[in-house]
Amino acid sequence: MTKARTRWPRQRDAEAPTTSGETVAADRVDVVDLETCLSACAAHSTKLVASLDRRRIALAEALRTLLATHAATVPATSGTSPLPLLRRPAKTSSGSALLLGDALMDPLLAVGDKALDCGYEDEMKLALMVADTVLTQRKRSRAGWRLRARVLEAMGAESAAAAAYERHLELTEEDGFGVASKVAGLREGARLQAELVRRLAAGCPEAREFADRSVTDSWAQGLELHARGARDEARPLLIGTLLGQIAADAPVREIQQTLTHYLGLLREEAGVAGGGSAPTAGRATAGPAGSAGIADSAELDELTALTTLYAEQRRVRMRGPVDDPTFGGVRWLTLGEFRNRIAGKSICLIANSKRVGNSSLGAEIDDYDLVVRFNSYRIDPAATGRRTDIHATIHKHGFNWDQHVDTRLVFGGISGDWKYSLRNRLVPGAQTYLGDESLRWPVRDIGRLSREVWPSIPTSGFNMLWLLDFLDVSPRLDLIGFDFYESGAYRLPAAMRLPITSVHEYTSEKAWVMERAQSVTDTRICLR
Repeated sequence: MTKARTRWPRQRDAEAPTTSGETVAADRVDVVDLETCLSACAAHSTKLVASLDRRRIALAEALRTLLATHAATVPATSGTSPLPLLRRPAKTSSGSALLLGDALMDPLLAVGDKALDCGYEDEMKLALMVADTVLTQRKRSRAGWRLRARVLEAMGAESAAAAAYERHLELTEEDGFGVASKVAGLREGARLQAELVRRLAAGCPEAREFADRSVTDSWAQGLELHARGARDEARPLLIGTLLGQIAADAPVREIQQTLTHYLGLLREEAGVAGGGSAPTAGRATAGPAGSAGIADSAELDELTALTTLYAEQRRVRMRGPVDDPTFGGVRWLTLGEFRNRIAGKSICLIANSKRVGNSSLGAEIDDYDLVVRFNSYRIDPAATGRRTDIHATIHKHGFNWDQHVDTRLVFGGISGDWKYSLRNRLVPGAQTYLGDESLRWPVRDIGRLSREVWPSIPTSGFNMLWLLDFLDVSPRLDLIGFDFYESGAYRLPAAMRLPITSVHEYTSEKAWVMERAQSVTDTRICLR
């Protein structure tokens, strides 16, 4: 028998466990004052000095930005100094407590995001504290509820996470982050997991006798018996471990580890491919009952059903339920095929700027053969026009992915992340053509503009513009409203809170455009 890696389930007693077995408030937001949170952030920043982990380096930078912003904005008072961030401040009256102003809001949320990205126990606690701090003062903060939901989900408290996600949805009009799909996936995944565990328990009633025992002891004893070939004796202990974890509301990932291991043992016993050992010709198989030597097709069918339930509950948790796995029969576009579709056509690219939103260019925009819009574009027919033929968007959010367009180009710098976003965000039937990986990151992959040549991360607009200029098959190529955010953003309401990110370098992009401009007006830059 192939030896599987042993994972020891941990004993749980709480409803919403953290990574260390401690509990967090699943059904309410813990009140955290801003002073306490800032002190915790300052203390945590000292732990990250000289860290080589790129995620912690990013968190350290976010913490520095937050603390510097606080130091620059804290009210000056006579004879006092700013908040002593390296120690926990004394309790203050509500009237003297620091308020979470707009200047601190985005830096504080950025700390929460970067802490969550780290995935370690201490950073998880910090991210949860940030979310609770935001929601203590801003109970209707969409970003605060979404951050709290993401933290709880990462901790394995799925029911509480789903409730927080639903609170986020109640406060927003556009679901640009795919939260509704996430909630549906968590709910359906929990239902399928419960069905899987129910079927396992129904086939082994004696397992319930071990549900109240230490899950670590039951699991260790069950594995030992199984290794000795006493599979009938091992089975109640192993399934009892699962029941104990469910009763203690253990983190989902721990239940998943136990399920993975147990089903692997069943498949190995049955000689099923993927069960840890290759099928042996003429080998007597064992079904879920764990009784060696029984070759029963009904038991093998049950094992297949259990495996199918397991796979589906893992799948829906990742991407949410998908009614149409082919995404409406979408047709993939290569670089060459995209070139052929735009050849000879006039094209306008519409910026998400107030210069467009305050204009009356709608009719002129709709006169172009192809209209290209970006990310969280907003439609006002008189100002922006009605049509969208090509939607160019970064993969990291899902704004307007539900709007039907002829062609959708999704940009992303990391292939794995890009593919994950397509699986989870693409809406069946919302596009006829979808750019394939040859169109994933034009400036870097097609243009070969390395970081040494172009240090900043190219925007969606620049990736699209560079691609059209490179292909050079359009008799007219106009940019409308491109002032590189000098007039401010004009986006969907839910996206207006998103900052104009500093990872892009708009000055360089503007210089590139102006070097190639044939004519320039207040609203239009003509490149052809």
